[in-house]
Amino acid sequence: MFAARLPRAFALRGPPIEGLPVRKASAAASALLVVYTFVIAGALGLSSAHWMTNGEYPFGRVGVGAWTVWPRSGSREADPYTRAVNARTGAIPLGVGEGLLLRASVDDGGRALDARCAYRVGPATPQARFWTLTLYDVAGRPVDTPLGRSGFSSAELLRDQNGGFSITVSREAATGNWLMMPESGPVTLIFRLYDSPASVGSAALDFRTVPRVERLECAP
Repeated sequence: MFAARLPRAFALRGPPIEGLPVRKASAAASALLVVYTFVIAGALGLSSAHWMTNGEYPFGRVGVGAWTVWPRSGSREADPYTRAVNARTGAIPLGVGEGLLLRASVDDGGRALDARCAYRVGPATPQARFWTLTLYDVAGRPVDTPLGRSGFSSAELLRDQNGGFSITVSREAATGNWLMMPESGPVTLIFRLYDSPASVGSAALDFRTVPRVERLECAP
């Protein structure tokens, strides 16, 4: 007798309640729901793709002192997101064996680089046949200043007797190697190594061989 009652006791749907109208979704409503679902899914997919490819490479990042490097950004084995960033920005990264790009948006203390502050960059670099150091503004363009210079190369630096160097990056003029800051805003240093053993693998980089980025003082 108990077994006979089981189907009725555990039924998930009972009979319709008298007086309550039963409505079925129309074909138009079902089609609208499907379209709405696809629109939401597409919007989420596009927004997440934009977020992943808008800015720095999302994967393969290696930090060395104040500098960040993506050793595989120019490799044939670069991940799809890295390739998407290159396509979006129009960047042509240095290939493996050609060179290496290092980016610094902070100083050695982890503080964001600011045009109101003065910095000292140096004295050592990884082994390379040639290298350049360029200062970029917040829009990602080389700085435009009255000095008419946005960077230095290894071929034009003044060096000390031990082969080291020091570049002062500031608004106020300085003796020696001086790179003028823009009037205001965050800045970024880009350090490019050409024909360097470090381009084969980031293991050749360590804190002792990359230039230090030392903050000296800041204007109020």
